[in-house]
Amino acid sequence: MTALPPLAVRVGAGAAATERVLAWDRPLIMGVVNVTPDSFSDGGHHLDPEAAVAHGLALVAAGADLLDLGGEATNPRARPVPAEVERDRVVPVIAALAARTDAVLSVDTTKAAVAEAAVAAGAGMVNDVSGGRFDPAMVAAVAASGAAYVCGHLRGASLAEVFATEAPATWREVADELAARLAAMPAALRARTVVDPGLGFGKGDHAANLALCARSGELSRALGRPVLVGPSRKRFVARVVGAAGLAVTPAALDAGTVGACLAAVAAGAHVVRVHDVSLLRPALAVYTEIQRA
Repeated sequence: MTALPPLAVRVGAGAAATERVLAWDRPLIMGVVNVTPDSFSDGGHHLDPEAAVAHGLALVAAGADLLDLGGEATNPRARPVPAEVERDRVVPVIAALAARTDAVLSVDTTKAAVAEAAVAAGAGMVNDVSGGRFDPAMVAAVAASGAAYVCGHLRGASLAEVFATEAPATWREVADELAARLAAMPAALRARTVVDPGLGFGKGDHAANLALCARSGELSRALGRPVLVGPSRKRFVARVVGAAGLAVTPAALDAGTVGACLAAVAAGAHVVRVHDVSLLRPALAVYTEIQRA
């Protein structure tokens, strides 16, 4: 993995808040908690706050280092959600988890108002798939909050526009466009930023997504920042599974996701974002020990 300065991220809320240092000496797992009715793989399963909290704690017990909580689905069929609805979905869950786990809590949102409320409730990281493109106030809001930032890559001013174009982006284009977004940030925020090449977000055919996975380490070296990769249950994984002559079942998608994650980590990714932590964690443990040997 690329040697990078450690990143201190706030854990907990209020007077009880502490810091957790992400040293990048091993690959980290980010578990997904969708507090939505329409996420493409598990929509509605954890819309109830108690169910979402229980799911988050189960992911931590299974080995998640970070939890990514989202109140708005980001798939082509999902409908936009007002900021107040998204906020009301995620903030109670973040507040409850902040009191019960020392995992890093991330809010998956493209809206500055939701990010601010989530950080106040105990989120130490803001995961913005748009990289600040959907809400011009996002970068300033995260910079002022002191939270870490995941700057995602996509093109377009809305998800509808992103998925309508689906124009393949080359690795060089992704690297250059992320570099421009980093350069436009305040230096203090840039030092707290993780970059995400945005698998599945306007990347066209599956070949572009495979190439971005395979060159995760190059992206980190080019930008000088840690890289997060999120292949979990994405369409390009389904296409690879199907092309191998296999049935594209939920179990096959999760197994294919493990393969994508291990390949990304081998290439130099620092964080992998998945739905099924219990399947990835032992595979990653064995992979890591073999690499050390």
